[in-house]
Amino acid sequence: MAAKKKAASAGAALWTLKESPAVRRLIQDEELRANILQAYASSKNAYGRLSNGKAPTKQIFDDKKLQKDLSRAATSLRDASYALREGPRRKRRLGLGRLLLLTIVGAGVAVGVSEGLRKKLLDALFGAEEEFEYTSTTTPPTTTGTSSVGTTGSVSSTPATATTGDPSPASGAGQ
Repeated sequence: MAAKKKAASAGAALWTLKESPAVRRLIQDEELRANILQAYASSKNAYGRLSNGKAPTKQIFDDKKLQKDLSRAATSLRDASYALREGPRRKRRLGLGRLLLLTIVGAGVAVGVSEGLRKKLLDALFGAEEEFEYTSTTTPPTTTGTSSVGTTGSVSSTPATATTGDPSPASGAGQ
């Protein structure tokens, strides 16, 4: 009867241990197991270097490999304890907001780089671009007078008469 009670209490203890969040985390999280194994290996190496027969105080201050092993062991233990306290990590999913932002940025880059895509976008937003040819409806004014160059190189702007070809004043004075 005592054996049955011992077996039942051992089974209950095993079930309680199995349902423990820390044990579940240890079973599921590979990074946690790696941190614990790294801490164990570094501690074992540090203990081996410390127990080689030299004075421990001298080795702690002078032995760089021992200091490196102790530092690595402390870092791994700190990471493991932090991981146990934090609880299980959830995998980050790509949320809708992040997906929308990524889509907008990608579209902006595509429009900026591709001239054809940029033209299609502008045509869709503002309508197709029409070809525009400018034709003037007015004719340029024609000059009735001619300009003649004198002997000094200056341009005279007095109109010439059509019958004689001599420059004469417009008012007719001096004849």
